[in-house]
Amino acid sequence: MNRGMSVALLVIGVILLVFGLSAYHSASSDVSRFFTGAPTDKALWLLIGGAAVGIVGFLGLARKEKR
Repeated sequence: MNRGMSVALLVIGVILLVFGLSAYHSASSDVSRFFTGAPTDKALWLLIGGAAVGIVGFLGLARKEKR
């Protein structure tokens, strides 16, 4: 994986995490937590997806390229 793709994945992961945190603290998520004890599925998927994509991007940047 080249550096450009890794940086793009890292940026996308951070953006998804920001949207996930925003959805986690939204009014609909508060109502869902009140009745079910868990936040909305959208918030969870954004947080999980953002973390996964961010980790892949970070690992792509951290590994050494062979030349």
